[in-house]
Amino acid sequence: MLFPFHRNRKEEQGDLGELLAKAKAGDAGVRDQILRQYLPFVAKSASKASSRYISREEDDEFSIALAAFNEAIDRYDGSRGSSFLGFADTVIRRRLIDYFRSKELRIRDIPMAEFELEDEEEHPYNWIEVRKSLEAYEAQQIEAARREEIERFSAWLAEFGITLEELVDLSPKHADARWNAIQVAKVIASKPEFSDYLIQKKALPLKDLVEEVGVSRKTLERQRKYIIAIALILIGDFELLRDYIV
Repeated sequence: MLFPFHRNRKEEQGDLGELLAKAKAGDAGVRDQILRQYLPFVAKSASKASSRYISREEDDEFSIALAAFNEAIDRYDGSRGSSFLGFADTVIRRRLIDYFRSKELRIRDIPMAEFELEDEEEHPYNWIEVRKSLEAYEAQQIEAARREEIERFSAWLAEFGITLEELVDLSPKHADARWNAIQVAKVIASKPEFSDYLIQKKALPLKDLVEEVGVSRKTLERQRKYIIAIALILIGDFELLRDYIV
């Protein structure tokens, strides 16, 4: 076991953070230790994302989930405010969604004659129904992933004193103003000194931003919450929510 049962959660997270840092630095032994320790977590996440029980020995979904967990070790950034296991669960779900999508595309590329199949009782079933079923399943998984992103985003916004409800009213009404605010958010997300300031201080680096983007301080202050919200989407692991940013 990596962590004795008497350790509290904060201590465990601290130890895990140290192990993750060693794994990212190239310690293969520690990486293998983390992977073995969290095999049950990977199986559980894969089962949840697939909406069925996933076997470690028999299902491709488990191998994909384990590779995604390994990917999460490399991509995780503790300074972003999310827990590693929450981040890993998201990566696993997204990689499985990619797998289901590619599976559907492979089915679409198969000649129609290949779908003239029979079940175990020799009853024929239609290839179109198979495809529709896969499309419906994919849509269900994407919607579940989107809801999960919204929940995490809402919780992060709360740390900045912002609610999802007020963002509707705070969004600039004119397309040009909205576009300009998004460009400012992109600058914040692209520059570590700006994004670090935002996350640590829970505020915009107004003085430096004025010099960087050439927008007045008054405008930045008026659009502050909207800019912060867009910047957080770009900084954080919110791939689906980014689709709404034009």
